[in-house]
Amino acid sequence: MSDKIAEKFINELLRDLDNETLVLPTLPEVALRVRDTLADEDKSLADVSKIITTDAALSARLIQVSNSPLLRTTRTIDSVEAAVTRMGSNMVRNLVTSIVMEQMFQATSDATDKRLRNLWEHSTQVAAIASALTTQFTNLKSDISLLGGLVHDIGALPILSRVEEVPEILENTTLLDKIISDTHCRIGERILDKWNFPPELVAVASEHENLSRNSGGDIDYVDIITVANLQSMIGSDHPHTQLDWNTIPAFQKLGLTADVNVIEMDETSEDIAAMQNALAS
Repeated sequence: MSDKIAEKFINELLRDLDNETLVLPTLPEVALRVRDTLADEDKSLADVSKIITTDAALSARLIQVSNSPLLRTTRTIDSVEAAVTRMGSNMVRNLVTSIVMEQMFQATSDATDKRLRNLWEHSTQVAAIASALTTQFTNLKSDISLLGGLVHDIGALPILSRVEEVPEILENTTLLDKIISDTHCRIGERILDKWNFPPELVAVASEHENLSRNSGGDIDYVDIITVANLQSMIGSDHPHTQLDWNTIPAFQKLGLTADVNVIEMDETSEDIAAMQNALAS
C-alpha cells in the first residue's frame, strides 16, 4: 500500500512540476534587491551597501562571513561598505544569497519543523566542506561552492511543503526519504533555473546525486558538491557510505581517496567549523 501511495504522490508532484503548477519557493526579497541593483549599470556598490544595511541581521552576518576563511583577508572587516568593496559584485551577490537562504528552511507547521532544521544543518555542513575543499584543492571560486552547497538539496522544500497534506507519507520516514531521494534533484534543477542561477549551480542541484557522473576535463562545482555531500555522511548509516568512493570520478578528479576525511584534516577542519558557524549562527 505504501508503495502505491508514494507512486501516486510522486506522479502528481512531477505532473504539477511539468505543468508549472507546483508551488516553488522564491528567493528572499533582500537577495532579489541586491541582485537587481548589481545588474543595474546606473547603480554602484555603495547602493548595494545601503540595501544590505537596512537589514541588521544580514549586515552582521555578512561582516562575519567577510572575516571568515572564505576571504582569507589579513585586515579585519568591520563594516558592510568595507565588506562589499573587498568582495566585489559577484561575491556579494553569492554571499548575500547564501546568508538569507536560511529563511527558506523555516517550517510552517510542527510536522516538518525537525525535517527542515536537519536539512538546513546538512546544507550548511556541505557548504562549509565545499568551500574548504575549493580553497585547498582547486582554482574554483569558494563563494560559488558555498552557495552550491546551500542549494544542492533545495528541491526537497516543495516536497516537504506538499507532504504536510499527506500524513500517511509524512509519518513514514522511510517512504518520505525515498520520495525525496527520487525527486529532489529534478525539482531543484527547476527551482534554480527559475531563479536564473548560473548553469554551473543549476547542474549542482540536478546532478550531485549522480555518483557515476564524469564530465571529463577539469573539476567543476558538481564534483565539489558531490564530494562534500559524501564527506558529510561519514560516520552515518547512509547507504552511500557503503560504496567504494575510490570508484567515484569526482573523488578521482579532486585527488582524494576514500580513506581521507577532510573534516579532520588540519588544513581544513578549522575552516569548515568557522564557515559552518558563520552560516548557522
